[in-house]
Amino acid sequence: MATLILVRHGRSTANTSGVLAGWTPGVALDEHGAAQAAALPARLAALPLTAAVASPLQRCQETLRPLLEARPGLTLHTDDRVGECHYGDWSGRKLAELADEPLMRTVQQHPSAAAFPGGESLRAMQHRAVEAVREWNDRIVAEHGEDALFLVCSHGDIIKSLVADALGMHLDLFQRVSVEPCSVTVIRYTPMRPYLLRLGDTGDLSSLAPREPASGTADGDPDGTADGGGHGGDAVVGGATGAG
Repeated sequence: MATLILVRHGRSTANTSGVLAGWTPGVALDEHGAAQAAALPARLAALPLTAAVASPLQRCQETLRPLLEARPGLTLHTDDRVGECHYGDWSGRKLAELADEPLMRTVQQHPSAAAFPGGESLRAMQHRAVEAVREWNDRIVAEHGEDALFLVCSHGDIIKSLVADALGMHLDLFQRVSVEPCSVTVIRYTPMRPYLLRLGDTGDLSSLAPREPASGTADGDPDGTADGGGHGGDAVVGGATGAG
């Protein structure tokens, strides 16, 4: 099956101001985030991407702009289903202020029971995201074959929920996952099970390029390993570092 390259958007103005952005319009990359986006084409240079899918939100579209400029033949598709969680009435509020909300304890300790006032539940967010990437996976395989790689640029909570699904983890454990801005997480779906190949990786990705099949692997596991990057402390909502 195809290999999914998940990119969290670069650091945004909401990240640095400690605001839960959600679907608030006009949230752009900050200066550091723009530099992260500018470095992305070189980080992905070894990977023959067949398609790019992005959240419609500005910070994701800006993250992929340098990559699309470097690869004029790469097609961009926008999919609302990989857009940020709809935080409803919490959108645009300071995370420090939200820490005092009783619901925040549920978000941290029992997220499968959390539904944001005027927004959506974390269960619904995970469901739409999983449906989206699996549908894209099937489409990419049908059009480009089982060795194809494709990219999805999304948000912290979306990526964490996809990782939880791939690992067979209950959504109540997804807050244990950390993905930094502009980090790369890689999932390969096979008929038997998904494999998490990278988690929050900010380093060299050249080893993900397709290579000759090796003997001794099973169930589509390309290398028998699942490497991850380093991770920090507890995430709240909106990803690993500030607001998504």
